[in-house]
Amino acid sequence: MAIVRGLERFDGRSTFRTWSYRVTTNACLDELRRRKRRPVAVVETPEMISDEPRLDQQTADRLTLQDAFSQLPEEFRLPVALRDVAGLDYAEIAETLDIPPGTVRSRIARGRKHLSAALGNQTGAG
Repeated sequence: MAIVRGLERFDGRSTFRTWSYRVTTNACLDELRRRKRRPVAVVETPEMISDEPRLDQQTADRLTLQDAFSQLPEEFRLPVALRDVAGLDYAEIAETLDIPPGTVRSRIARGRKHLSAALGNQTGAG
């Protein structure tokens, strides 16, 4: 929706893809900030009440990764997500975040290192 609302402000200085990623990134960051200010309601389900865990290993792994990723500082989280999740190349990420490509590379490397450490892989990821 943010892309549609902001379409008239697209001035062509960057590719539409890069511009749309920036708009989407900003909208996601705004939503995350709003969520931090709202209380979270917890609804108990029968699975939560049971003494036996119901999560399969794949779900548990995904939750562990999600938790580690959410703890990354924003300066690392955004470049890693744009590279490893969205598949943007370094130049596109640099343009999207308005930072130099060398900074993108170092933030991705540092972000991956933080993730690896948080997940218990002390050998690092690169």
